[in-house]
Amino acid sequence: MATSPEPVRIALVCFPGVRAFDVSVITEVWGVDRTDRGVPPFDLRRTAAEPTPIALRGGLCLTPDRTLAWLARADLIVVPGLDDYVTPAPAPVLEALRRAHARATPIASLCGGAFTLAQAGLLDGRQAVTHWNLTDLLSTCHPQVKVTQDALFLHDDNIWTSAGTAAGIDLCLHLVRTTHGAETAATIARSMVTAPFRTGTQAQFIEHPTPRADRDADTLAAVRAHALAHLAEPHTVAGLAAHAGMSPRSFARHFQATTGTTPLRWLITQRIAAAQKLLERTDLPLPEVARRTGFGSEVTMRQHFATHLSTSPRDYRLAFHQGPSPARG
Repeated sequence: MATSPEPVRIALVCFPGVRAFDVSVITEVWGVDRTDRGVPPFDLRRTAAEPTPIALRGGLCLTPDRTLAWLARADLIVVPGLDDYVTPAPAPVLEALRRAHARATPIASLCGGAFTLAQAGLLDGRQAVTHWNLTDLLSTCHPQVKVTQDALFLHDDNIWTSAGTAAGIDLCLHLVRTTHGAETAATIARSMVTAPFRTGTQAQFIEHPTPRADRDADTLAAVRAHALAHLAEPHTVAGLAAHAGMSPRSFARHFQATTGTTPLRWLITQRIAAAQKLLERTDLPLPEVARRTGFGSEVTMRQHFATHLSTSPRDYRLAFHQGPSPARG
């Protein structure tokens, strides 16, 4: 009889002031049993300095089920955002996070949770992101942090930070994807009725669209759909711009304003995602995967996997292939 895999242990760090929305996101991603759909088992625990109920905004109440000592057993620690960004977190929480980082346990924060990590000194000299409306405050309160405004989430030295609200969903799904594969993340995303991943940065949300920009966005959505339907074909900015009826310069400018990224970066992200699915679901030889996803050659695909996923297509398949033993190629 096959042995069931050990559950992945996720620690949700709780203390007065954490945001109910972020707690819900973490619980939805890791606290729902989806093993009947091929998702690995997770053991999500609500950890706090004391086992007493914690009041959340909106009349909600969170009951911890483990003390902070459980962080020593966790495979991943997630810190929710905050209602009050400048009030210090409890000293036991900060000390527990420092010890966890010293043990090399991955730590992720959602939205304003970056302030908690900064208070613990874990972001000193490291890149971090938070909600675009809080970046100046984070820089002022913690000048030793390298705060950026143009990312949905960032990774620096085993620590993850994310931008506001929905970007927390992006980060949680990304952490699932990098650990358990794109198909597992997609299964959870479908259950949540959300996109498995979004491209671009939060810069796209800082600007306020005009009616003209909305019409451009509709046009660009059609271009993106066309590119995805013909992913195996070579695409250039000039070719995509022609499909949109724009000049290449105007197309590139509107594309970045709408998606937060350049057309070619967006295209590479889509090719990588498509290749991940083929590597997980099929036994196609690597050159054929590269051809179908538009990389052209296995060498080019391998270079992009190394840059964006820090692994090779072959190693990715060995880790996440869900069918019979993959064909060599």
